[in-house]
Amino acid sequence: MGHAPAIRLANLTHAYADGRTALAGVTFAAAAGERVALVGPNGAGKTTLFLRVCGVLAGKRGEVTVAGLDPADPAHRKRLPEAVGVVFQNPDDQLFSASVLDDVAFGPLNLGLSREDAAARASESLARVGLPGFGDRVPHNLSGGEKRRAAIAGVLAMRPTVLLLDEPSMYLDPRGRRDLIGLVNGLPGTVLVATHDLEFVLDTCSRAVILDAGRVVADGDPRTLFADAALMDRHGLEVPPRLAAIRTG
Repeated sequence: MGHAPAIRLANLTHAYADGRTALAGVTFAAAAGERVALVGPNGAGKTTLFLRVCGVLAGKRGEVTVAGLDPADPAHRKRLPEAVGVVFQNPDDQLFSASVLDDVAFGPLNLGLSREDAAARASESLARVGLPGFGDRVPHNLSGGEKRRAAIAGVLAMRPTVLLLDEPSMYLDPRGRRDLIGLVNGLPGTVLVATHDLEFVLDTCSRAVILDAGRVVADGDPRTLFADAALMDRHGLEVPPRLAAIRTG
């Protein structure tokens, strides 16, 4: 008997109230410990998929299983914050306290940990993302890269088994981006990354799922998929410079 996948999507379909179909029968699974990139043009359905996986958007039972939980089941949904962590595109959406430590401890406190245990877990998570000693800093004064790391620390402090990262490299300078690559490669558990940054995918993920118009159009090794100029062109994407250089070199 093999282990159940950490994320399983079975004919996942989602339509908004205005009738627009955002997802149209998406099916794929991610194994425990796998790092998978979700890529595609704007409007492909990446954000909607994330919101369904983490239970923000309601849906039908049986279409999503994440860490053994069905977000459409009310009883399971209450347990989702312990199992699934989401780092949103804009870290300012997740940083709202007077100090970095308070922000990172917020989730563990909501899980029922004592203030001391939550603070200890927050300090441990800050050290893990390369921000030791940042607990007393004001989130508003952090750099873009530091804000991203603090947001990831806040999620790691919950100790989820599945982590969703939405456009994690956006707005980062080259150093912040390099640091983030190292951080993502060291993250525990299963990681699903939604991004337009295909070079970032090549540095962090062993698999890519290409979405277009709410459907999976390709699933495989990023180096193979991204080097296929015809495939990329059909779905509004471009061959990353690194792979284009190999093809023309």
